[in-house]
Amino acid sequence: MAVRGSRGSILVVDDEPVITDVVSRYLERAGYSTRVAADGFEALRLAGDAAPDLVVLDVLMPGLDGLEVMRELHETRPTRVILLTAKGEASDRIAGLQSGADDYVVKPFSPAELVARVDAVLRRAEPEPEREQPIAFDDLEIDPAARTVLVRGEQVKLTVREFDLLLFLVRHPGQAFSRDQLMDAIWDYTFYTDTSTVTVHMRRLRAKVEHDPSEPRWLQTVWGVGYRFQP
Repeated sequence: MAVRGSRGSILVVDDEPVITDVVSRYLERAGYSTRVAADGFEALRLAGDAAPDLVVLDVLMPGLDGLEVMRELHETRPTRVILLTAKGEASDRIAGLQSGADDYVVKPFSPAELVARVDAVLRRAEPEPEREQPIAFDDLEIDPAARTVLVRGEQVKLTVREFDLLLFLVRHPGQAFSRDQLMDAIWDYTFYTDTSTVTVHMRRLRAKVEHDPSEPRWLQTVWGVGYRFQP
């Protein structure tokens, strides 16, 4: 059964039900839609019905092994593949990568790390975006391409998350977002629930870009909701 998600579709293939269950649940919590297959023949059938964005594929399966499944997938269309295997030798990893895998994960593995690897492979597959022009509001200027921020003509140093938070709000002027929504948008993983980090980052961000952080001009609190950027 497929589970709907907005970040992409993943086919999880392994003859161990515990692994397909755990991996698919973690991927679903991260916003992906998933389908599972217990063997190579079922994997090819599901991929033929609807091409996935990425396949998490066990190498050692009875009947049709993962490397053969990957070869047949690639004969049909370019397919992103992360191999799972109990073999940790360098020669096995090299063989898998040379056969067309995008990444290689050795069992036992952390499901959260596997989600991060899926994210990374799909990010690399994204087309290079056109350079976005700087965004200016009075004495505040954000350059998304250079990832720089000027306040009253002076560059301020922001951390990666501080910049991402500011840019997200600036791209949605006047719109209020809850801390949960900001966690999902900036920190990626929907299962990461400590929203106090949003409050901490907002306090630091105000200290860097606001003339008076206690009376913020740009980064306003919407009581009972969260925060918004007020142009």
